[in-house]
Amino acid sequence: MTLSFFKTKRLRLIFVVYWVLLIYIVAALVYWFIALNVQNRQMIQFERAQLKMDSPTYIDDIQKLNSVEKRKTIQYISEGATFLLLIFASAVFIFRSVRRQFVSAQQQQNFMMAITHELKTPIAVTKLNLETLVKRKLEESQQQKLLQNTIQETNRLNALCNNMLLASQIEAGAYSITKEEINFTELVNDCVHDCTLRFPQRKINASIAEDIFVNGDQLLLQMGINNLLDNAVKYSSKESLITIVLFKKEDGINLSVKDQGKGIQDDEKKKVFDKYYRTGNKATKGAKGTGLGLYLTKKIVQQHNAVIFLTDNIPAGSNFTILFRQ
Repeated sequence: MTLSFFKTKRLRLIFVVYWVLLIYIVAALVYWFIALNVQNRQMIQFERAQLKMDSPTYIDDIQKLNSVEKRKTIQYISEGATFLLLIFASAVFIFRSVRRQFVSAQQQQNFMMAITHELKTPIAVTKLNLETLVKRKLEESQQQKLLQNTIQETNRLNALCNNMLLASQIEAGAYSITKEEINFTELVNDCVHDCTLRFPQRKINASIAEDIFVNGDQLLLQMGINNLLDNAVKYSSKESLITIVLFKKEDGINLSVKDQGKGIQDDEKKKVFDKYYRTGNKATKGAKGTGLGLYLTKKIVQQHNAVIFLTDNIPAGSNFTILFRQ
């Protein structure tokens, strides 16, 4: 709490200094304009005083001085407006950049807190299960249950590590995608089967068309589909139905993963694909996750020249759809 208060206080101080400096610069610019304009007026008045009224060119000289005064005033206004525009443009750019940095830092901090929890939980469960198997003599059914639970937690830990590794490789441009013809029907069926084994209590309805092939990276596509299924599991109740549909249509191949959770508000539908982003409503804050799954899925989809979009599932929930164009 003290650290959070310190950061908030420091952030407020930075923005106060920022606005004070900006106001000072604008005030200095206005003062500069007024001072130059007054000086210009005084110089013109002095030159007018030097003219002789009985001179035959007196009227022409007066007009020339008026023209010079007007031209100088326009020059000062133009230069001042240009500098003012540059100052405001720079101020807006700096403000947005700093704000993005703070938002990014906050997201990374939230990510580190989430990832710490996500790593500790499967490790703790696995350790407890193994210690129980070593110290106690259990019946065969109990042993199998503990072993199955340990495998699930290990798979969860492995998926988490794969997401983190892939995210860092994609950011660094170090991942080389390998495309080949893949039986997409079998791949999606395998993902559904794996999800059923990991979450036997969940109801999953699969409608998967036969003999659908795509050109892509099997490991990446499998990870992307698993991320969508895991997302549906995380953000919907245990009693609700998860639906995955794969079919072929005229403009390409369509894959949809639907859940019956709380859904996502319209202003957050695009944000959910941002790195580290997690929806902010109370229904989702308590769910497990790091904010990498949908980000990676979008990256994977883009690398396969496909698109992913989010719509509402009627009557409730979310519908993530991937469209492979042909």
